[in-house]
Amino acid sequence: MGNSGLKQHYETASKTGVLQLSDYKLKEIPIEALNLSDILRNLDLSKNKLTALPDDICKFKLLKQLNLDTNKIDTIPESIGNMKKLELFNISNNLITFLPQSFGKLSNLKQVYLNNNMLKQFPKQLLGLHSLEVVELSHNKITEVPSGMSELYAAELNLSQNEISTISEDMHQAPRLKILRLEENCLSLDAIKPSLLRDSKMHTINLDGNLFEPKQLVSVEGYNEYTERYTAMKKKMF
Repeated sequence: MGNSGLKQHYETASKTGVLQLSDYKLKEIPIEALNLSDILRNLDLSKNKLTALPDDICKFKLLKQLNLDTNKIDTIPESIGNMKKLELFNISNNLITFLPQSFGKLSNLKQVYLNNNMLKQFPKQLLGLHSLEVVELSHNKITEVPSGMSELYAAELNLSQNEISTISEDMHQAPRLKILRLEENCLSLDAIKPSLLRDSKMHTINLDGNLFEPKQLVSVEGYNEYTERYTAMKKKMF
């Protein structure tokens, strides 16, 4: 599909508020897309060749969903903090090493997909975002879960396939966290604090592929309380 096909996409988007530009080998955001910034609610730029986001990405003030999956983007501009309506942000399969400080202003953000990037630290900009539901951080190079987790409001956090060896003392204080995925990290049994099992709201904690056998969890204080939450969750499902 050539330029005529793209033109059709822009015409459709001007009526629907949804612009799909996936897999067009785009190296930058087309000016035609920026010209629709007062209309668009959903923008899909996945599977392209974008290497950077322009500062004027913030023109998309009404955007609720932004999909940048599978590009070559290594930085996100500070101006993204002005996209206050954003609810879903997907920048998985890129080259991101950090989030800008302004990311913490995205108060309506519900879902964040940052898997398969180059993050070495847990992005603390996600802490304090009260609308968060899902945080996807698998396949990065994160080495620890830092303190401050009492300000993580997500219900689901995926940190699988990182290099995590320590979990913060306040992980159990995450107020809404129900599912924690930590498969294939560098955790020893000693890194699993009794408070995580005993005092958290989590009913599912996945720890396969670490430096201990999952069955060894039975010996950690608080394991019985954790299994009670898990069993209660299963009963609700059936």
